[in-house]
Amino acid sequence: MAYLTDIEIANQVEMEPIEEVAKRVGIDKDNLSLYGKYKAKVDVNQLTALKEHKDGKLILVTAITPTPAGEGKTTTSVGLADALSYIGKNAMIALREPSLGPVFGVKGGAAGGGYAQVVPMEDINLHFTGDFHAIGAANNLLAALLDNHIHHGNTLGIDSRRITWKRVVDMNDRQLRHIVNGLQGKVNGVPREDGYDITVASEIMAILCLASGITDLKDRLRKIIVGYSYSGEPITAGDLKAEGALTALLKDAIHPNLVQTLEHTPAFIHGGPFANIAHGCNSVLATKLAMKYADYTVTEAGFGADLGAEKFIDIKCRMANLKPDAVVLVATVRALKMHGGVAKAELGTENVAAVLSGLTNLDKHLDNIQNVYGLPVVVAINKFPTDTQEELDAVHKACQTRGVDVVLSDVWGAGGKGGIELAHKVVELVEKPNNFSFVYDLEDSIEEKLNKIVQKVYGGKGVELTPAAKKELQELEKLGFGEYPICMAKTQYSFSDDATLLGAPKDFTVTIRNLKVSAGAGFIVALTGAVMTMPGLPKSPAAERIDVDEKGNITGLF
Repeated sequence: MAYLTDIEIANQVEMEPIEEVAKRVGIDKDNLSLYGKYKAKVDVNQLTALKEHKDGKLILVTAITPTPAGEGKTTTSVGLADALSYIGKNAMIALREPSLGPVFGVKGGAAGGGYAQVVPMEDINLHFTGDFHAIGAANNLLAALLDNHIHHGNTLGIDSRRITWKRVVDMNDRQLRHIVNGLQGKVNGVPREDGYDITVASEIMAILCLASGITDLKDRLRKIIVGYSYSGEPITAGDLKAEGALTALLKDAIHPNLVQTLEHTPAFIHGGPFANIAHGCNSVLATKLAMKYADYTVTEAGFGADLGAEKFIDIKCRMANLKPDAVVLVATVRALKMHGGVAKAELGTENVAAVLSGLTNLDKHLDNIQNVYGLPVVVAINKFPTDTQEELDAVHKACQTRGVDVVLSDVWGAGGKGGIELAHKVVELVEKPNNFSFVYDLEDSIEEKLNKIVQKVYGGKGVELTPAAKKELQELEKLGFGEYPICMAKTQYSFSDDATLLGAPKDFTVTIRNLKVSAGAGFIVALTGAVMTMPGLPKSPAAERIDVDEKGNITGLF
């Protein structure tokens, strides 16, 4: 049976004018800045105007440890919001913007899939409203100001060997990971080693997503540490008098983007930090606005509940004073079989034993959500045609032992109608009391925080710091950053820092190779294993299959 592609499905649906979508949740057209007929930015100052409005319920969608088989977390998020709307609830979604790197690489877009998508999907997956370009420009302006200061006499005494600020580009380009610049004479600057990160790993991306408003945005930008002086003192963007210009570049990007689902449910899509190398959540401003306008806000955290959800809770919720009311944990039978040792090519064959083996991964995530994060949870099985009843029964039985409901979700194939049971379960779940808690206390030392994440969330023995990381830890604590939360940069494919350890490994140690402070974002980044802040393209990148016809219609985007 031939299925329509995501883009073919999206192109069959007639979108509503964005002003009509906005009106449905009470957003006045005077508070919209239109980007064509189907996209708009919503004035973030409405948060102040709506401060007396009661917040709606916040539902976090997360997933088991991802596999190449795919879990469908964004698809489930979109379908759940549509299902809530379908049963008569006032619902919105708050999601991240996709990065161009994965769109042209192996992962594809991030606008959902099948009949549970946000649209216009081509715009969302490509340039959208230009937020990422603004973030990249601000990041690279700061880099230019830094090198310009050194070139013109370096009155701040910046040690070019200790510059920590990199340039960025929103593309998977491994060739730029390590470069040497400033060559060919004095007129071209001071020669030094440098490198590029992908835009979504930029601290400015994290800052935009954590800022509470434009004043806070400017203050956070001022605190960015770009490097260190010869005497070991941190050099900030404020020292370079850069925060005003950076804020000017971001003054439009800070306003959340409003689009719609295929079923016309309003959707905020704003900000896009990666979850394996950044904190993996859409902007605080978009989430808070959605909670003011809607009774039910569906949001997601990147990758699995050990990575994205932990950062959502320990970084975003902590900083923004948010408290989720319920969690949806997305799983697929296919992914469980991969965690049970089945190769991707054999996932279409029934294998109950592999499902049972892979359930250790699901069980660990459930344990974290219930006993570490203290939140009520429902498991959503993202349905695939190859799933057998025996395999599904095995998942149901395992979850029953934890007192957790399992719902079969068919939003990919049926849109909101395919998520009605899930929507009813979520409506029931958000009314239950919860014991929401963080993984660690800010007063814990940096090493204690790292160990608590690994021991409580990952299930490992603890961390081992390289000599370089130990030195960095001592310096960060000496500089007064010891009470910052931790942002783990780790492979998304395993609880451990070894991508090959599937399921729920035990007795492993996570190696912390570097620790660096993102002073503007307000967290410490812990780089583990071989995780990269600039991904590369695969052997057969998705870009090779994307095309445009003579009428401007795009094909191959997914």
